[in-house]
Amino acid sequence: MDNIKMLAQKFYDYSVSIRGYKKDTIIRYKHSINFYCTFTKINNISEVTEENIRALFFYGRTKRNWSVNTFLCYHKSLLVFFRWCIDQGFMKQINPLLSIEKPKLEKSLPIKLTKQETLKLLEIVDNYPWPCKFLRYRNYAIFATFIFCGLRKMELLNLKYSDIDIENLSVFVKNGKGNKDRIIPMNQKLATILTRYVEERNKLKKTCPEFFTSYTHNMGLSDTGIKNLTKIIQKSSETKFCLHKLRSSFACLMLQGGCDIYSLSKMMGHTSISTTQIYLYSSLENLRTQIAKHPLNDI
Repeated sequence: MDNIKMLAQKFYDYSVSIRGYKKDTIIRYKHSINFYCTFTKINNISEVTEENIRALFFYGRTKRNWSVNTFLCYHKSLLVFFRWCIDQGFMKQINPLLSIEKPKLEKSLPIKLTKQETLKLLEIVDNYPWPCKFLRYRNYAIFATFIFCGLRKMELLNLKYSDIDIENLSVFVKNGKGNKDRIIPMNQKLATILTRYVEERNKLKKTCPEFFTSYTHNMGLSDTGIKNLTKIIQKSSETKFCLHKLRSSFACLMLQGGCDIYSLSKMMGHTSISTTQIYLYSSLENLRTQIAKHPLNDI
């Protein structure tokens, strides 16, 4: 087998069935491999060369103005695909991506909402003229879960009814990023909010396994549904935010409240504590606390 698109399909199947990669990862792989094939006009794996790969990245950076993140996304996707081809014996050469120099990722501070902006956002969600009580309580519960638990978007959408233990104040995240499970403690405020939502959910006789459900159908809230909800709140609050910004806000607010970095790392689902430490630098209140420890402050 030499056709690169047929090999790519086998690679996608392997990535899903054996490696357990998620849909978004496969979409990224497909986009990168298809773009490479279109740009180079090649059909067979034997036509892959360091030169045409280098030309791809040069074109991306100079003509399409790829950001560093975009460059790294293409690099990683193609690197993994060609590594699989080599392991399976479809390519006899050294992985051509290894010779492509990668630009360094700029270390920027995470964008977050302040405490006041976060409270305003929750107030807007609560007071928005939703057409029914179910939508009011569900939508408020969604944003409260983001803010009080720091979940990623897909982690929230994938929450099952059985994952939410209000009585024991815990949220179980199954197969989060990196296919890792974790348990996040729930405070009493969020427990009250979720209880209110569950009562309305039960009144509508929602029986689907997903915790956050559609209003019109007995099924989980879709990705499109939460995007539309986010747009409504963005417009109403006149605040520019994305759902990942709420995750960053959760981390910074936890640090401001005195949470230690190790515990926060576990709640965020980070593989390395160094990933969590960036939130320390973006928390001005935390920095003020640390500077107060200077031994000459009393002079």
